[in-house]
Amino acid sequence: MPNHPTTRNSGPAQSLLWLFGAILTIQGFGSAVTEAGWDTSFGVGGLLRAAHVPEWGTLLVGCAGVALLATAARRHARSRAGRRT
Repeated sequence: MPNHPTTRNSGPAQSLLWLFGAILTIQGFGSAVTEAGWDTSFGVGGLLRAAHVPEWGTLLVGCAGVALLATAARRHARSRAGRRT
């Protein structure tokens, strides 16, 4: 049986990165599109409006989601490469 190195973010932690990245991406960019097209907000965008955050705040939330997804993808690729050797 080969000895596989364990990664620091395997299992539930890695799954949470994917989940939170997807949620923030959808909420951030979805709110920005909804506000631009229909002049209404939902989810994170609605909370940010209530806190008097500028309209570009939802885009920052979407960008944070993309950054989390990129981090999750990089760690996933690194862990797969470690398993092959």
